[in-house]
Amino acid sequence: MIAAAASRDNHLVLRRVERHQQLVEILHRRGDRVSFRELSDWFGVSRRTIARDVQRLRHSGVPIDVRAGRRGGASLPRLIHRANIWFDIAELTALMSSLSALGPTASESAASAMHKLVTALNPDRGDLAE
Repeated sequence: MIAAAASRDNHLVLRRVERHQQLVEILHRRGDRVSFRELSDWFGVSRRTIARDVQRLRHSGVPIDVRAGRRGGASLPRLIHRANIWFDIAELTALMSSLSALGPTASESAASAMHKLVTALNPDRGDLAE
């Protein structure tokens, strides 16, 4: 019984991570504010679940803007200043492991990120992530 519960918990965590990634991609594609109602309909979950998802993402550093009220909802900034980020090999592989758990092709941005990480580790073998 304990193994089954742990397996179920891991499955739920993975589903939440997948939903978080999809939520960020929807906000990115839309470019404007999306209501929690629309997001909850899209994912087939409650508005409270969407609110918790958005809160978790914001606490992890994702710059989601949330507004309450009639025209409320969530949005991402259109432009973010890009800075060069330097990772050591352990940090790169930690990111790759996380993407592997999600599914390196689970979304367009996950596939793109995995390709960039593989290329960073193997500049002459960037085709490995495709």
